[in-house]
Amino acid sequence: MLRLTEIRLPLDHTPEALRAAIVEKLGIADANLLDFSIFKRSYDARSKRNIQLIYIVDAQVKNSNALLQQHRNHPHIKAAPDMAYRSVAQAPSTLKHRPVVIGMGPCGIFAGLLLAQMGFRPIILERGKAVRERTQDTWKLWRQHELNPESNVQFGEGGAGTFSDGKLYSQIKDPHFHGRKVLEEFVKAGAPEEILFINKPHIGTFKLVSMVENMRATIAALGGEIRFSQRVTDINIVDGAVCGVQLASGETIETDRVVLAIGHSARDTFEMLHQRGVHIEAKPFSIGFRIEHPQSLIDSCRFGDFANHPLLGAADYKLVHHASNGRSVYSFCMCPGGTVVAAASEPERVVTNGMSQYSRNERNANAGIVVAVTPADFPDTHPLAGIAFQRRWESRAYELGGKKYSAPAQRVGDGARRTEGPRRLAASTRDASPERAAEVF
Repeated sequence: MLRLTEIRLPLDHTPEALRAAIVEKLGIADANLLDFSIFKRSYDARSKRNIQLIYIVDAQVKNSNALLQQHRNHPHIKAAPDMAYRSVAQAPSTLKHRPVVIGMGPCGIFAGLLLAQMGFRPIILERGKAVRERTQDTWKLWRQHELNPESNVQFGEGGAGTFSDGKLYSQIKDPHFHGRKVLEEFVKAGAPEEILFINKPHIGTFKLVSMVENMRATIAALGGEIRFSQRVTDINIVDGAVCGVQLASGETIETDRVVLAIGHSARDTFEMLHQRGVHIEAKPFSIGFRIEHPQSLIDSCRFGDFANHPLLGAADYKLVHHASNGRSVYSFCMCPGGTVVAAASEPERVVTNGMSQYSRNERNANAGIVVAVTPADFPDTHPLAGIAFQRRWESRAYELGGKKYSAPAQRVGDGARRTEGPRRLAASTRDASPERAAEVF
């Protein structure tokens, strides 16, 4: 199998053109190309009048070794890598305790799935509810401004990512193709097969709900146990070794292996770990706001006359600014054709999130515009000072949103037009329901 990179074709090329391009690049007869598959498809939109599709393909050909030798100096013709995922272990028949996974967000689901596939029959503890019950609580937050601290946008089956765009790409290097395993499991669970090859795959909120349920069913079928509304309050540690977990119900589960998949919103768990002597240190992160613009504007800026082309979809963007004071401001979690929504897991605190459906056909685009902060910005040197820093701004956002779990909002132009003295801008608010999340009052 050969891997060919940098195959460029016009945006509206015929289906036959890709095969012809492979044959031409290899310099072989068409009959010698036995089969091929697309590993990745991206686009080059630097010239809005000549947008090109860029392919990476895996080709099965006759006499592949001879062709490799013939093209040994060609930068875009190499042997296809081995992308198969191999389990790191198999559960022994003498297993005394089942491993416990705390949290059932993306990390917890995959930790539980892999452990189940290896025969360990994990116990997964999730403080929130199953995804459909959790969805009802989330809609209650958006429509009725009622927060359930244990079942919300952050807590519950699927984690915060369930109510998000479902983006599946990052800039992290993946030399062992572990990400391929993630994508393949998502496809098995019901995700569109295109996520295996498009350059910036995403799934969308509604599709994620059923996928999460399907992955839960797979874990259960392999012997795993999923328990909802089970909040871990303590981890029993004796002589530096884990020996069990304590639940809010008073139950103790004996185990010598615990996977912490708690996400960054389980602040009470971090406090408990610190009290138990687990090493925790303050780390830099980013904080900012969500900004919206008409999606049609972004499409036009990026794609010109090719805006709304079915292969391009809703356009995204990426912005980075390095300030002279050493700070960096950049866009984050950009949601084409998405919606800004309020999120919260603690009473009287609010953060904003962005989400999109698979179609990405809402009228607005949105992105986080964030600035990097370091422990030097935190109120003190405590290892959990970053949490105190977050809570301060989340509490302020709650106040500015009218104390009803709405995301605070204002027009960009409001700040640009402020010319008089220290007069404080009146903060407007956004109804956080998806139907009205794009309206700025």
